[in-house]
Amino acid sequence: MPSELLLTISDLSVTYEVDPPVKAVSDVSLELRRGEVLGLAGESGCGKSTLAYAVQRLLKPPAVIDSGTVVFHSHDKGDIVINELDDRQMRDFRWDQCSMVFQGAMNALSPVTCIGKQLADVFTTHRPGMSKAEIRKECGDLLDIVGVGADRLKTFPHELSGGMRQRVMIAMALALKPQLMIMDEPTTALDVLVQREILEQITELRQRFGFSVIFITHDLPLLLEISDRIAVMRAGKIVELNTADEIYFHPQHEYTQRLLKSFPSLTGDRKDFSYGTAGLDNDDLKGGAR
Repeated sequence: MPSELLLTISDLSVTYEVDPPVKAVSDVSLELRRGEVLGLAGESGCGKSTLAYAVQRLLKPPAVIDSGTVVFHSHDKGDIVINELDDRQMRDFRWDQCSMVFQGAMNALSPVTCIGKQLADVFTTHRPGMSKAEIRKECGDLLDIVGVGADRLKTFPHELSGGMRQRVMIAMALALKPQLMIMDEPTTALDVLVQREILEQITELRQRFGFSVIFITHDLPLLLEISDRIAVMRAGKIVELNTADEIYFHPQHEYTQRLLKSFPSLTGDRKDFSYGTAGLDNDDLKGGAR
């Protein structure tokens, strides 16, 4: 397993300042290694997406980062304390050092602009010195890499399937060769066969380009298959963090055990998959968002 650190999250807390306030992320500390796939699992509303948005400083009011630091250990720019970046520096950091495939990303493409132009916008914004010919070649190469094909540069999003649109979003996230890609439920709303193709492609691209991945989903069995380590999140807290094998064979926290039991096996005896709140204290039952 890779050992060089890429990202360090220390005691990060996020509150939604509504009435009453909701502590969406509570004192979360995580480390991500270079080249690693870190799975972030938990039920809807536990704070997974809020944590990812906080890392990229994409949170909008009423969400507020209360405390904690996020440090990105760039191989070419040294340690970057994300909390201390101004708006211009933050715009430079996003996509260049760390990109994100958002939840529901396949619907994020503009319906009135061809995909080639939308890909090109990444380069014209972040690589203004590139010529039009260079940008066009890069965009075609990216579509070839993700299996869409350079001949689709002039295609509009409505002419593509959901899986193809998701591949275009992955190509966009890869455009500037970032060191970290955050993927927020990238296979949601895709059928199981297309999910499989997308996951295989993410694995292949990671091996090819060496970037790290934070993969967010409520689908724990999926994470067990693709992750090096898994962090299990419950009500804004990390309740368990271990290797995928240890999470599967020796889960320590009751919530992790319940998550594993909630997915029925194709073989063996029937089990009780009911979920209750036994064993969870009042703090565990509060908050959590997104």
